[in-house]
Amino acid sequence: MDSPRLLDIVRQTCRRKRYSPRTEQAYLYWIRKFIRHYLPRHPRELGESEITAYLNYLATDRKVAASTQNQALSALLFLYKEILKVDLAWLANVERAKRPKRLPVVLTRTEVRRLLEQLTNCCWLMASLLYGAGLRLNECVQLRVKDVDFGYGQITVRSGKGNKDRITLLPHHLETPLRRHLANVKTLHDRDLEAGFGRVALPNNLKKKYPNADTEWGWQYVFPSSKRSPERESGIIRRFYTSPKTLQRAIKGAARAARLAKPVTCHTLRHSFATHLIEDGYDIRTIQELLGHTDVRTTMIYTHVLNRPGRHVISPFDTTVHSQTLNDCNKPL
Repeated sequence: MDSPRLLDIVRQTCRRKRYSPRTEQAYLYWIRKFIRHYLPRHPRELGESEITAYLNYLATDRKVAASTQNQALSALLFLYKEILKVDLAWLANVERAKRPKRLPVVLTRTEVRRLLEQLTNCCWLMASLLYGAGLRLNECVQLRVKDVDFGYGQITVRSGKGNKDRITLLPHHLETPLRRHLANVKTLHDRDLEAGFGRVALPNNLKKKYPNADTEWGWQYVFPSSKRSPERESGIIRRFYTSPKTLQRAIKGAARAARLAKPVTCHTLRHSFATHLIEDGYDIRTIQELLGHTDVRTTMIYTHVLNRPGRHVISPFDTTVHSQTLNDCNKPL
């Protein structure tokens, strides 16, 4: 059967084009789903009508979110354009899943403090960086020692969303706990080296260019996993970064313990970072650079969260209904 070989080609092409592992994983998932949907026919035997029908099926029958349908569309366009070398016209007949306009969940400063008070050790430090530096979850757990600059008070985010690098701030009050944490990580790395390990995964093909870089202190993860594990391709024992699920579970538990009514995720802290900067009067372009948004319109959504145009408007309820009336309404029945 050709599909396993075809998927291998997809995997190799993604890596040659330096796509992120998450993009590669998503593309493989949707291409595999598409192939199984039309078995035993090979994708070469399918065309625009079948692709359109499949995408419509996702929107109408599966009722997937708009972002999910767009992800499937990107994967199939990649398959036909990059792998099968088939040019597809614009899919005008695709029934697009409607993307609802949602405002992000934002915590108040008091709620952020209550949330962080429920966290300890590494989870507290990681959550503090999500809020204090506006990091995404994966950017935080994949942070390397060399990208934390205490001298300039900044963090360099490598290969962020869209495979872009950017610089964001390092909160002053996190410097001491972060230095203390890195001292413990250095001790762990030294023990790994003494035991014959101490290797870390390197991005792209740097291992060939710098053969010993994977044991150097600067390339180690700031938040390493508690266990060493073999690399899937080479079998080499390495210490990878801590699982994102560790912080996700901790944040969920902390929100429950803090009795926050809002649905809180790791990304909520990034939303709160941006919103609080706008509250403090920082300009939108600066916040756009710190967040790594390509389009300023993405950053502008936080101004809608604040609803600045109407913040100083006094409700007619407050000018019409007087305190005595309210007291009368609040009397027990």
